[in-house]
Amino acid sequence: MYSLLLVIIYIAFISLGLPDSLIGSAWPVMHRELQVPVSYMGILTMLISGGTILSSLLADRLTRKFGTGLVTAVSVFLTAAALFGFSVSGSFLLLCIWAVPYGLGAGAVDASLNNYVALHYASRHMSWLHCFWGVGCSVSPYIMGYALAGHSDWGLGFRIVSVLQITLTAVLFLSLPLWKKSAGNTAGSTGSSAGQDSKKDAGRPLSISRMLGIKGVPLVLATFWSYCALESTTGIWASSYLVQHREIDAETAAMFASLFYLGITFGRFLSGFVADRLGDRRLIRLGTLTALAGIILVLLPLPIHLPALAGLIIIGLGCAPVYPSIIHSTPDNFGAENSQAIIGVQMASAYLGSTFMPPLFGILATHVSIGLYPVYLLLFGGLMLFMSERLPKAKSLKV
Repeated sequence: MYSLLLVIIYIAFISLGLPDSLIGSAWPVMHRELQVPVSYMGILTMLISGGTILSSLLADRLTRKFGTGLVTAVSVFLTAAALFGFSVSGSFLLLCIWAVPYGLGAGAVDASLNNYVALHYASRHMSWLHCFWGVGCSVSPYIMGYALAGHSDWGLGFRIVSVLQITLTAVLFLSLPLWKKSAGNTAGSTGSSAGQDSKKDAGRPLSISRMLGIKGVPLVLATFWSYCALESTTGIWASSYLVQHREIDAETAAMFASLFYLGITFGRFLSGFVADRLGDRRLIRLGTLTALAGIILVLLPLPIHLPALAGLIIIGLGCAPVYPSIIHSTPDNFGAENSQAIIGVQMASAYLGSTFMPPLFGILATHVSIGLYPVYLLLFGGLMLFMSERLPKAKSLKV
């Protein structure tokens, strides 16, 4: 039962990654067919992010009332419906409408699944699960590429992923008894007991004001926010920085920008082998210091470009263990009874960082200089290190 449910969760994490890169892959064709400016993708992503933030904040209430299995199944169904809606939309307005369930489904399942794994499975699984998210994120552009190249139909790409999500929804509904049985057993290395999990499910939802009153929660939120700001800004602006500031050809720049994401995916695969031995705190520190080393390589004004290009890969490797380790350490830091609520707010904080900080850099690049790219990244890397190093001092103080 334990192993079968784990397989289902791994598949669910692949599914989580599939929709994340679909719009970006299809938008160069979509915006022309829909006759809207290319900048309108920002409107869609903001609507999706808004829904994701809202459902992340509601994840604690929903999970306590309905359980992780049902919340996950319904959330994946919402995403599947939204993807199908995208595939048949002939106007930008319809896309905006479907963007709402697109975001609502993503946030709830992300927060609920991450908390479930943090409570019931060892740290290595959290790293490998997020590696599988990267696999899903990497596969969907190929699906969209097949739809565009073979059929000149971006809607087909969304429909293919929608069918995959609907299939997963059916599997998740059939697996609901497994979630209930697993919740009554102790699993992994978090030290969470069945009694603790039952207490968490039975207790009242934790309000945001109460959460912020827990010593250490503002620190972990700031850590998560700065991490996601760093990751998203690095990936989105890497090519532009290399081309415009370093004067590297566009093909090479695009390749190394994609290697940043490959570094994250491969780094999470590798960190899974040492996660249980090193522990979450050490992994967060090691990853942050590695990312900072990569940023410094990008920052160095050297006449050759290889250090900067290698720096992007190193930033990705450094980012790899931070996100899953922060999530996995939440029950230990703040108690199993509080972890779902705090992970939900962590997700919301993460989406705020990834949604607003890259556009802010775009303003700086336009009005000051795109050469500020590594300095901007250094600020977030430094903040992440400072906040995460202060967090263990508050570890024993819980509600």
